[in-house]
Order: sequence, then structure tokens, then C-alpha cells
Amino acid sequence: MSPSASQPTEPDFTLPPAAGEPAAPPQPADAGTVPPAAEAGVPPAGAGSVPPIGAGPVPSVDGAGAPQAVGAGVPPGQDAGVPMPPAQGPAPSGPDPRAVSDDPARRTGAAHGVAGGPEPFGPTCVACGTGTIDDDGYCEHCGHKQPRDRDHMESALATVAAASDRGLRHHRNEDFYALAETTTGEGAPVTIAVVCDGVSSATRPDEASAAAAEAASAALRTALPQGRHVQQAMHDALVVAAEAVNELAADTPVDPAKNAPACTVVGALNCAGILTVGWIGDSRAYWVPDDPGAGAARLTEDDSWAAQMVAAGLMSEAEAYADPRAHAITGWLGADAYELDPHTASFQPESTGVVVVCTDGLWNYAESADEMAAALPPDAGTHPLHTARHLVGYALDGGGHDNVTVAVLPVPAPPAPSFAPPQGARQA
Repeated sequence: MSPSASQPTEPDFTLPPAAGEPAAPPQPADAGTVPPAAEAGVPPAGAGSVPPIGAGPVPSVDGAGAPQAVGAGVPPGQDAGVPMPPAQGPAPSGPDPRAVSDDPARRTGAAHGVAGGPEPFGPTCVACGTGTIDDDGYCEHCGHKQPRDRDHMESALATVAAASDRGLRHHRNEDFYALAETTTGEGAPVTIAVVCDGVSSATRPDEASAAAAEAASAALRTALPQGRHVQQAMHDALVVAAEAVNELAADTPVDPAKNAPACTVVGALNCAGILTVGWIGDSRAYWVPDDPGAGAARLTEDDSWAAQMVAAGLMSEAEAYADPRAHAITGWLGADAYELDPHTASFQPESTGVVVVCTDGLWNYAESADEMAAALPPDAGTHPLHTARHLVGYALDGGGHDNVTVAVLPVPAPPAPSFAPPQGARQA
């Protein structure tokens, strides 16, 4: 993934800033250049209800395009401990990510509850599926060298699935994800997906992404059953993820040529038909309805140079993303990051569909919401694991310049009329 101005850029997507034009951090609103994107981080008490996702664009504030965080007031959380299931992890897996099968026998990871870190390979080859693996890691049937633990990972729970791949240009996979299913304090089911992208120019980016994803997932699995408001829980989980990455810097040898461990993060959860997203950096979440005519939407706004240029009205989106500095990020998790600014937003879909949560290794090949919708297979809502594999394959077929990670979270029909929006419901 691409770093910010203070992070050395990566050769695949981001070139150094032009001479005399450093990619600066977000400027104060009165600086006359790039105002920070308007973003409600934590829902204030008494705020309006969750806006629906309809055929139009994502709700925005002051023209910046950032989704507005809305919702009822945030009730205080309880600190009483709620036991969490043990974390398990994205399981290295064998099928070609472009395979069309969604055979449950291929579903690796936990059957329910939590999916998180790498598990050992099975006894058969990831390529032919029949040969046994020798002590050197080669298939005795076809001779295929087995990938390292994180080269390709995938997991599926009952309501969410994810896949991650090293890509075709990087020597290791610096992305990570965590999936989980839990309940609110009232017993409503919640599905969680967290995706993190390590900053390659930083020290230990693979460890940073894993630490952040697992910490955010664990925080959500603790807070939601205690009755914490979902948007507050997401905000707090991003803070916990940042702290987990900061802790890595304490035992990292000082290297003037390297930055502190760093990554981006994006999380999405579905609770009673309400979608809540949270992010720092340029990893994204998209809403793709089952009905192509309903209109897909991007639910996140990048912390990046390009997004700043567009928000300030200095460039069109096409111009900004064509600039060599487009992918320089202005927000990330890490000890050398600017002031932490978690973004959160909630939405209520008006139809069935899927949420796609991904790193830039995917969205570089499907940047707009319409392009992402076109990249999905028609059965995305019923076969999330196949869809995650398909999207990884889509990025690999496009060039695979970066690590690729995607989680697919199907959103079923809206709940029965027993769910009533708060008083004063309105669209933001």
C-alpha cells in the first residue's frame, strides 16, 4: 500500500513528490489549501437516525464526500468482562482464487465465531489437491512448491468470508484480516470484518497489519455484547488497533532508513440490518446492492493526497487519481502517524446486497463503486467465499501489483417491522 508524505513511497503505485511539492499532511481549514475532510468520528447524543443507502451518492457533509456518521446517542458501555471465543486466523488455502467453486469442504478457518491467523497447511497440495507434501515443501505428485503461510489465506464464517493473496510483484503478503460473529447485549447477531494493509516502506508492516486486525476484532467482540453502541464500539476498536501497532515500535530496532511499523485499517459490521464502517488510511468499504439499478456506493473516504485535492476543489477525481502522488496516504496507524483521527459512519441499506471491504490491491483495479459492482459475480450475496476468491483473482488478472485482500459481507433483507427507527428519523 502507499504511505503518506512522511513514509517513503512504494514503486508500484506511488512516485516521490515532485520537486518542491512535498505531500503535506492535512492542513488546517484556514490554511487556504486543503481543509480536512469533514467527518463525524463518534455519534453525538441525540443525533439523527441512520440514513438509507439508496440510488444516490453516499451521504456527505460540506461537499467533501465523506459519509456522515449518524445514529442515536451513544449509551455508556459496561466494563464487565464478556468471554470471547479464542481467535483463530485466516487459513492458508489451496484453491486458485479464481476458482468458481464455493465447496464447503474448501472453507478453512473456524466454522463459527471468529476467524483470524494463519493455520498450518493441510496434507495435500494447494495446486493439484491430491499430492502429499515432502519435507522441503514440494508436492510429491505435481512438484508444486507450497506457498508460505501468508502468501494466500482465506476464511469463511456463516455470514462473511475473506481471501488474501501476496500478489504477483511483492515478495510477501503484508495484508491481514479478521472475521468474527457475535451478538449485541440484546442478542442481535453482529457480523464483523476488519482488513488491514501494512505500509511496505515501514518496519515490520506484516506484523503491524496482523496486530491491528486482531486487536480491532477483539475489541469489537468484547464491546458489542456488553451493550456498547455500534458506532462507538467501532471508533474505540480503531483506537485499540492503533495502540497495538504503536506497541510494536517499542521493540523495533531504530533504523534511520525505516519508519515505525505502520498500516491502514478498515472495518465493517452488520448489526440488525445497520451497516457501520470505520477506517484510517486508504483501505475501503463498498456497498453493492443485488439490484444493479439500485446504485452501488463507496462507504469510506480515503485519507490520501488525492482525496484532499478533490475535497478542496483543486482537482477533479480523475485528475487527482492520475497524479503520481495520488496514493500518498495522510492517515495511518503507527507510532509516527499524525494525530489519530478514526472515521466512522452508519447506513441502513434499502435492499439486499454485499459490503466489500478491501485494500488498495483490489480497488486499484476497480476504483469506482460502479467498477467494483461490475467486478462482482452475480451470486455474490449467496456465495461470499467464492466472491472473495473471484475478486482476488480479478486483481491478479489485472496485474497483481500489490497484496490483495478482500472481505465480503452479505447483507440480507431488512429486518421485520419490529425494528423501528428512532424518533426524528431523517436522511442526512
